[in-house]
Amino acid sequence: MIGAGIIGASAAWAAARAGASVAVVDQGGIASATSSASSKLLHGGLRYLAMGDIGLVREAHAERRINARVVAPHLVRPLPFLVPVAADAPVPLWKVRAGVWAYGALARFGDGRSGRIGLAEAHRRVPGLRTSQLRGVVLYHDHQTNDARLTVAALQAAAAHGAVVAPHVEVSALRLAGGRVAGADLVDRLSGSPMAVTARSVVNASGPWVDEVRRMESPRAGTSVRLSKGAHLLLEAPPGWTAAVTTPLPAGRVSFAIPWEGMLLLGTTDEAYGDDPAGVQADDGDQRQILAEAGRSLDPEIVAPGRVRSRFAGLRVLPAAAGSTVRTRRETVLERGPGGMVSVAGGKLTTWRLIGTQAAEAALGRHVPRTPEPAPGAAPVAAVQRRVAASWPEVDPALAGWLASRYGLRALEVLERARERPELLEPIDPGGPDVWAQVPEAVECEWAATTDDVVRGRLTLAQRGLDGAAVRQRVAEMLEGA
Repeated sequence: MIGAGIIGASAAWAAARAGASVAVVDQGGIASATSSASSKLLHGGLRYLAMGDIGLVREAHAERRINARVVAPHLVRPLPFLVPVAADAPVPLWKVRAGVWAYGALARFGDGRSGRIGLAEAHRRVPGLRTSQLRGVVLYHDHQTNDARLTVAALQAAAAHGAVVAPHVEVSALRLAGGRVAGADLVDRLSGSPMAVTARSVVNASGPWVDEVRRMESPRAGTSVRLSKGAHLLLEAPPGWTAAVTTPLPAGRVSFAIPWEGMLLLGTTDEAYGDDPAGVQADDGDQRQILAEAGRSLDPEIVAPGRVRSRFAGLRVLPAAAGSTVRTRRETVLERGPGGMVSVAGGKLTTWRLIGTQAAEAALGRHVPRTPEPAPGAAPVAAVQRRVAASWPEVDPALAGWLASRYGLRALEVLERARERPELLEPIDPGGPDVWAQVPEAVECEWAATTDDVVRGRLTLAQRGLDGAAVRQRVAEMLEGA
């Protein structure tokens, strides 16, 4: 398996669960590219309904519930969304109401009340909402997640079935035998050591690099995908928010304002990208655009530049097509190359489990189990908090909730690290909830091998702007001592 993003993780889980011997490699860290740079939503996709993708929306509704109820209830949580409709909105109020009704119908109205709500109720749910110029506000429901941690959980599930996971290992060449791809030559990017692996089947789930790997199989491989840059901002959290905001924009785009991990997530952009995928980043222009678009619905003090803690950008992998990336359907590209390698890319984060299963079946040439399986530690957050309170009554309930929402039942294992070293339960920085016990957990159980793996990929220090030199130095020392 080439690629340790969410699709590679899913394919590895499905194949290992079916009894195959699986190895996963990635030139970077786990979920270090697209799979940690999304809008953090598992959603049916109200915008995709407007594009006519009814089947995709119905499928996504089913998958978000499976994730929340079975696969990772500690990582996937329901979230109400408000759609504010101003007088100059690109979509009239009646059409938004009709769309939300159809959206709820495709979800079998299983998420609670939807439809138009009063301005006073909307302001209670989102205190920073600008209501003075609105024609109305419409409520609907979706789910949110932590995309990077969901990827880690999927790989832990694959490893529980015997898969070997090796981040920071680059494919330098594919091995061919009789014209068929039969493995790969590899290089450990941290040590420089070469290695090799043989395989009956190779899955290329390298995301934005999918065509680069395809050309290793055949120099004549063309272009199968196009890339779209999506930038986001993370801001200081405003108090009192219990819902997210979806603001319709011209040309079919939307602006999200989402309470996430104690911060406010704003985004996203959608523009064609043709440079090196490794160089994608959110810039000052992206920040100005995102703040301005969010400011169509939110009070100016909410979207003040001084509230920005961090920014990030990722690349959507879309089917090769002409026209605007905004209008390009979020379909999966799945093909078998001339050497037998299966390449898979694109699709929606929401349907990650299905996409990976399809890739595994293509690689193995047979059906694999499709019944949802819980990831390691999967449990509702409230149930985990009760377990923590019973076993660790001295632990602050806020910390118990934080660990439960990231590790599920594995939170008890994280706490156990502090049994003899209670200082590990001290906050890494007073401005955030992460504690020192999470660092050895990341190294020993989550394949973290670099400082960035820890502060950005497993914890939320970088996203909060709390990964200063002193924190990074201490994390590096803990990595060296592991």
